[in-house]
This record gives sequence, structure tokens and C-alpha cells, in this order.
Amino acid sequence: MSMLDELDGPAALRSCTAAELTQLAGEIRQFLVESVCATGGHLGPNLGIVEVTMALHRVFQSPFTPIIFDTGHQAYVHKILTGRRGGFSKLRTAGGLSGYPNRSESKHDLVENSHASTALSYADGLSKAFELTGSDRTVVAVVGDGALTGGLAWEALNNLGVSRRPVIVVLNDNGRSYSPTAGGLPRHLHRLHDRRGYAAVVAMLGVAGAQGGPAESDVTGSIFTAMGFEYLGPVPGHDLAALERALAQAAARRSPVLVHCLTQKGRGYTPAENDDADRLHSVGVLDVATGRPPQSSQTTRAGAATWTDAFAEAMLEAGARYPELVGISAAMLGPTGLQPFADRFPGRCFDVGIAEQHAITSAAGLAMGGAHPVVALYATFAGRAFDQLLLDVGLHRLPVTLSLDRAGITGPDGPSHHGIWDLAMLGNIPGMRVAAPRDATSLAEELREAVADQRGPTALRFPKSNLGPAIPALGHHDGVDILRTADRASVLVVAVGATAVAALSAAEALAAEGIECTVVDPRWVLPVAEPLVSLAASYPLAVTVEDGVRTGGVGSQIAQALSATGADTTLVNLGLPTAYIPHGSRTELLARYGLDASGIANAIRTLIDRPVLARLHSKSGQR
Repeated sequence: MSMLDELDGPAALRSCTAAELTQLAGEIRQFLVESVCATGGHLGPNLGIVEVTMALHRVFQSPFTPIIFDTGHQAYVHKILTGRRGGFSKLRTAGGLSGYPNRSESKHDLVENSHASTALSYADGLSKAFELTGSDRTVVAVVGDGALTGGLAWEALNNLGVSRRPVIVVLNDNGRSYSPTAGGLPRHLHRLHDRRGYAAVVAMLGVAGAQGGPAESDVTGSIFTAMGFEYLGPVPGHDLAALERALAQAAARRSPVLVHCLTQKGRGYTPAENDDADRLHSVGVLDVATGRPPQSSQTTRAGAATWTDAFAEAMLEAGARYPELVGISAAMLGPTGLQPFADRFPGRCFDVGIAEQHAITSAAGLAMGGAHPVVALYATFAGRAFDQLLLDVGLHRLPVTLSLDRAGITGPDGPSHHGIWDLAMLGNIPGMRVAAPRDATSLAEELREAVADQRGPTALRFPKSNLGPAIPALGHHDGVDILRTADRASVLVVAVGATAVAALSAAEALAAEGIECTVVDPRWVLPVAEPLVSLAASYPLAVTVEDGVRTGGVGSQIAQALSATGADTTLVNLGLPTAYIPHGSRTELLARYGLDASGIANAIRTLIDRPVLARLHSKSGQR
């Protein structure tokens, strides 16, 4: 009999025998491998946290006792145990199950922001709220060791440790975020492993079913005990009995406790265990038998070249040309394309852990010392360091370059990972120049220009997708690349970055209907250059296309500049609403918001039909 088929919620776990729990853990791992390999998603982290999640739901009664996952990509087992196994066939697809905790999915999900290092602050606030209402409810925060490299986590620990409130921090220590955890924290954790050698051996060798486990452990010198926490562990994180004993002890204390669990990322799936890069942290569709993409797949690691690949190549070229160039990663050397640079120039690349604020101000110090740092982040995570960008880099006019991967619509990771606010944010930093490359060639060119620019900060943004075709410029207009033009063109289309492919396709379709468009790429899109404004002013209709929020983006700034000149050009900005965009594929979402070729063409047709634009052809004939 399948234990997983019989499971109808977390309460059912509490009546299972030890043998049944062992069987269930195996079935969960098998289900994870089969379902995530079919859809893509976060595989390695969830294979490693099976027993920890089962123990949590056996000891605590969710949602009365809130369980907060940091980061949320390790919550798949939690979803399975709380009745959402049927949704995994549509994991991370439009309208389907989210890849992170989601409040609209279940009463067991409290926090859906998947940015790291936040859970302890949420837990601090929740426990304070419970105390204010006279309740002594426990709050549990499950924190990956990588999340503890973020400063916000330590700000919370500083407050929680002296609070005397019943908050339990479950430290899921697998030694990794994506790659091995950076900084001094892992050294400290390893020292704690060594003091309890039994647990370290269990975790390192993957021995199943070990007996014993953590009694109360007053480890002298633990940074956690120094901050006021009672420390329990290290606990073998795949031994259910040991985990349950430790969690029960923690719950009985009614004060801040940290339970240190040693787990193995990717456990139970040989391809993940043997993946030295990241233990199959985040995967596309995979062949279950091999752990590799199917031969026909063009969307995974072995598929077509991506924007990240193009950045990686451009960094190698720039690194050889500019000895002052250094790279900085916030725990994502591989995902942001910096790993090849780190391999080629190991003394010039720094992984600072999940610490974007520190990354930016450290980059400011590097720039003050004569280096030119390139800080490679996902666009969504740049928002975590806005103050540092504004006042540590911008105010000092320092030559720091941001590489913003996954800018715009990212797809299946959903609202917290769409990089749609970067243009509006960076446009408010005085002296910040932002480039949006349209293809691999322009990315390399603009990176070289950024590194050579000593006037102040720069940024490059590009999407999470395969590279499109090369798009050579037909001509130039004072720094603006002309991608398409025609006699008597009546519409100017300003394509921001990777939207150029869709804009050109839309222009071709409209030309067949007698509507001619000029398509341009500003290259450096912020601040808006005067030649682009004067060019727009010469057209009766200008349309900007960007996969960022419309408010405060490139189109907004062009509109303001046109208004200041008194031009009578009608400008329409095609972009994204100021809203939290749901998860789905990039292709689906761009189409939904009118940013594919069909949507752009339809928008222009509608605009031309308006009476206010009846003068289109007469004005275009005068130009």
C-alpha cells in the first residue's frame, strides 16, 4: 500500500509507525524526482529536507504553530504533506501550483516572499504579536544555512536571542546555497559538527537510520548561545527519531532555541548527489534515469545558448582586456554566469554569500581602491540593496557595474522573482547609466563600454531566456541604433533590450498592411539621451516597448522629456502594470501583457485608428 496515497494531511503523520514513516520518506523522494523532473523546479533542496519537514509536522500543529520556510524553494515537501500533491503536475505553470509557499494555496502557507534571510524577522514580529494578545504560541522558522549569510537574518537573531519568546529556529545545514556556503559561517558550523563527530559522520556519509541523536547540547563558543539562544545539535537531519526528540525538547523550552540539523542536499537521487555544481538545485525538464535534459530539450543546461551564457563569455573577454575588472556574486556564481570568470581569474572574483547590501558597498570600496567591480545579481535582488546603490555607490559617483540577470518577466518563479522594477528603481539614482542589450554582440559591447566608463555607476539588464538572433544595426543616430526604417514611416518604435525581436516582427507584420515603422534600440536606455528625444519628436506617434513596469520606466522618462520640449508627438508606453505578476512561462506572460509581436502590432493598429492620429501620414510625409 502506498503511504503517500493514504496521506490526507499533516495530522495523519502523527499516527504512523516508524516503519511507515521510513516508507513515506522514500515515497516522497520518489514522487519529488518523478514530478520535478517532469516539470522543472527546485529538486536538490527538497530531496534534502524530507525528514526535517515530516518531523516538523509531527511535532507541531500547523497552521496554529506557523512554520516559515527560508528560502521558500525548500517547501515542496511541506506542500505535499499539506494536501497539494495533486498540483505538482502543473508546478510553476500559469494557473498551477507555485514553486514557493503561497498564501492563496493553503492555510499552512504564511509567507510567500521567497527572498532569503527574511524568516527570522517575520518570526520575531509574529511572536511579538502573539505576546501582545496574551498568547504563548510558538513560531518556527526553517532557515537554510545559506540564508544565514544575509545581514537581515543576523539583525533578527540579535533581537530574538534576548526575547525569551518561544521561537524555534531550525537550521537546515547542508553546506550550500547553490554552491558551497560562503564566508566564515560555514567554518563555525563545521566546528560545531566536529564537536559532535557522530552527527557529522552521519551527515557526510549519508548513513540512514542512525540511532541516538542530540541530547541537550550546551556547546561553549557557539555564536548562537552567545546571542541568547539555547543550542540543540547538531542533529542528524535524516534520522526522524532524533529530529523529533530535538524539536520536542525545543518546544518544551518556551524560549528561543536553535536546532541545528545536518542534511544532505539532493539526498536519495544519485544524479543530484553526484552533481558537484549545485546538487541539481534548480532544474528544467530532466530524464529521470539520467538526471540530464532529454535530447530534444532546448530549455535546460545542455540546450541553446542563454543570455547568461553570453554574459559569461563577455566577462571572460573583458577580464582579459581590463586587469582592473573584478566580479562579485551574492551566492550565485553559477546562476549569474560568473563561474567561468572565477575559474579563469580566481583572485579577482568574490562570492559574498546571500548579502546583496554588502556586495554593493564592498563594490564601492573596491572602486575607491581603483578596481572596476561587476556585481552580478538577479534583477529582483538588486532592490534589496537600493540604499547602497543610491548613497554608497551613486553619491560617490563610483564606477561600479551591475549585471542584472533575469530582468523583466522571468517566468515560473513568480512575483518575487520577476525583475520588473529595476528600470524604475535605477532611473532614480543620479548618474546611473543603464544599458539594455538586444543580443549577444550588443551585450559584449555594452559591458566593455561600462567597464571603460569611469564617470559613475552603470548597469546592464537582460532576461532569463535563450538568446534570440543577432540583430545588426542598419545605421546610427547619435548613439541610437536604427534596426529598421522605411520611407514615409509614421511610427517610431523604441525597443528596450530583448524586446527588439518582438518589435521587429510587429513592424514586419504592420508593413504588410501599409503601416510603416522605424524601430530603434537606444542601447543605453537611462537616462534618456537627447538624440532619442529629438528623433521621437519628429514622429507623430512613438511607441516604447519594455518588459518592466510602465510607471517610472524608459517610456515614462521619454514622455517627460518630450513634454519638456513641447513636442506634439503622441507617445504610448507598452510595458507592465504596477502589479505583482503571477508565475507562468515568459512566453505566456509576455503575450498576456501585450509585449509579444502580436500584442505590439495590435496596439499600434489601435493607436493609428484613433482620430487624434489622423495626421500621421501628412506629418510623416513632411519629415
